[in-house]
Amino acid sequence: MADPMRIRAALAGDETTVRVLMSHPMEPGTRKDAAGALIPAHFIKDVEATSAGKTVLKAMFSGSVSQNPFLSFKFKGGAKGDKVVVKWTDSKGDSRTDEAAIA
Repeated sequence: MADPMRIRAALAGDETTVRVLMSHPMEPGTRKDAAGALIPAHFIKDVEATSAGKTVLKAMFSGSVSQNPFLSFKFKGGAKGDKVVVKWTDSKGDSRTDEAAIA
């Protein structure tokens, strides 16, 4: 399984800023190995973030996103101590879910 995501969520006024660093190889399926064979595609496809039971972000990635993607976004309606839960699913069906409290 992939390494845990690094998630930081901070409240400033009425806006919560979330920063996420995801550990993933993000292979696009167009590169070749040393023997000249194509390396199979393996990349994050879907990302969803929720807070207090509400979806605050939905994103679709492709093979064009770099290795170990960084994602930053803002939303309104968060409160200190609320959990932000981030989940991704990749092209092989693997998934990862991690959470952090809003500071």
